[in-house]
Amino acid sequence: MSTLASRFLSPEEYLEIERKAEDKSEYYKGEMFAMSGVSRRHDRIAVQLTFLFAQHLRGKRCEAFTANMRVLAVPTGLYTYPDLSVACDEPQFADPHVDTLTNPTLLVEVLSPSTENYDRGKKAKLYRAIPSLQELLFIAQDSYEVELYRRQPDGTWSLIEARGLESAIALTSIGYTLSLRELYERVLGDSENAGS
Repeated sequence: MSTLASRFLSPEEYLEIERKAEDKSEYYKGEMFAMSGVSRRHDRIAVQLTFLFAQHLRGKRCEAFTANMRVLAVPTGLYTYPDLSVACDEPQFADPHVDTLTNPTLLVEVLSPSTENYDRGKKAKLYRAIPSLQELLFIAQDSYEVELYRRQPDGTWSLIEARGLESAIALTSIGYTLSLRELYERVLGDSENAGS
């Protein structure tokens, strides 16, 4: 990601620019960062997960949002676009524009080589500071594996991993068990290699 502005921007200035922009940018501590594009494999995984969540959440109180919904990581001030977010309480938004979710229950990032270190490091730390967040799911696109961080009752986070197409992982925040075979269904047989 590259910095877009050469001067400090307030969150209000960022939002004014972002709402008019053709491409998405993240914002943190006065700086805007251009988001990189995604690969076909990344997009297929995100679309498949959106489909699976939509089926599961139909008629339930939780609501899923795609990567077009901006999330404000309260109280850290990070504005970003997770690949998927779910709110299980009444969705709350940063302002009347209703385009910046502030109370996600579950966040999902499909990892890309160019942003994986940031997603797993700084961004994950900022996400975990969100009071409403219960689970944070990372999905690999170059192998069949996922990592789930789950908030414990004492506020600490535990890590649960699932590897291989016969594996599954329980997303307790939304009452759903995610099958890796179903998740990776759209990328099975891609010409790109994926480990099993």
